Amino acid sequence: MQPSSLSHQLFTRAAAHAAAFRDSLAERPVRAAKSYSEVRAGFRRPLADAGRPATEVIDELITVADPGIAASAGPRYFGFVVGGALPAATAAEILAAGWDQNAWNSVLSPTTAAAEQAAADWLKDLLGLPATASAGFTTGAQSANTIALAAARNHVLRQAGWDVEADGLSGAPSVRLVAGEERHATIDRSLRLLGFGSRSLELVPADSNGALDLDALRARLVDHTGPLIVSLQAGNVNTGAADPLGAACELVHEYGGWAHVDGAFGLWAAASPTLRPQVSGVERADSWACDGHKWLNLPYDSGFVFSAHPASHANALAYSASYLVASGEPEPGDYAIESSRRARGLAVWAGLQELGRTGVRDLVDRCCGLARSFADQLSAAGYEIGNDVVLNQVLVSFGSDADTDRVIADVQRSGVCWMGGTTWRGRRYMRISVSNHLTTEADVTASVQTIVAAGNGTGRRHHER
Repeated sequence: MQPSSLSHQLFTRAAAHAAAFRDSLAERPVRAAKSYSEVRAGFRRPLADAGRPATEVIDELITVADPGIAASAGPRYFGFVVGGALPAATAAEILAAGWDQNAWNSVLSPTTAAAEQAAADWLKDLLGLPATASAGFTTGAQSANTIALAAARNHVLRQAGWDVEADGLSGAPSVRLVAGEERHATIDRSLRLLGFGSRSLELVPADSNGALDLDALRARLVDHTGPLIVSLQAGNVNTGAADPLGAACELVHEYGGWAHVDGAFGLWAAASPTLRPQVSGVERADSWACDGHKWLNLPYDSGFVFSAHPASHANALAYSASYLVASGEPEPGDYAIESSRRARGLAVWAGLQELGRTGVRDLVDRCCGLARSFADQLSAAGYEIGNDVVLNQVLVSFGSDADTDRVIADVQRSGVCWMGGTTWRGRRYMRISVSNHLTTEADVTASVQTIVAAGNGTGRRHHER
């Protein structure tokens, strides 16, 4: 068999299975049929000395893997702010794998660099960010936050007369780091990776829905001097709330600081005229982090980092070597950590083309409307809604913490839908995240019926907000 014929047979078989899986999502049980330990037993075996035919390997991979696959790409998966990859974006991902391009720069792959640049322009426009901002395509918001905060670190220390790129951090002036108490844990992780340490972060109180208290931030910064980085948030992971971004950015700039916005999913509120006021003033920040594989419904792994200071962004990451050919223009690799990286920008370009501006807006608005429907139906059933539903996140209590955890487990076991749990203000809640383009009102109704059935017999406490 010629290699080209083998490739065609193999790729066709894999694509056909992937397509059949996608077609089954509406009916497939949402939870995986087997646990990690059960699936692990099928994967673990001594590596044989001799290789095997590729078609045989793929057939076995499908057989072994399928029982451990959750239908997280489907319409009734409401855990962890997970979206389901759009058809065009998924197909573009298949092409990207087949083309096998290294997206580090335009010399290695003119096509992937051009696709990223075009997609970056669309993203900045949709998110209301400055057209002049730099853009990097990352593995997700963790990488994006780390890159943005690296640029912030080097920028504020350069203002203080210290060159981090040349001299490192030993002996550098102290950098003051401030964030809301409800920031996402990835901010702490990024700061650890950047050499600051977890104890260096000053926390500002949040309001009843998890948004940073602007007056508390103002009081904290009175008489401040020196390098300053403040991390703000668009989209509290429990409540969906956004910090007062515009006013907070202006305050940070009064003290010569760098304002960063972690907008992993909440930044997409800017794409909706109805929801845009929640992130009003976001364009005044110095950097932004956002996920594509959450609410934009792109394949994993996809994230974005933007900076209003392209030189600081590039200075923190760019490098050169004798064997590298430079184009003379800013390159994709100047704004992301990885050198050898796959062409994830192709899926971004295709997904945005599939949706268009109106499609992105409708996706965001529809998910938020469905989240409110969840809250209304569960509240009417007598259960406590623990947050103001301002975006796509809903918290539900079923009485005691033990009752809530039991209901979550029962719902997950049902296979009809999947929601996770969280602890918010010292109490356990079911956390419902609506972020999939396939989800309909019928999916919400079926899920609510399952939740109510699981909740029968628990203590009910209707919560008036």
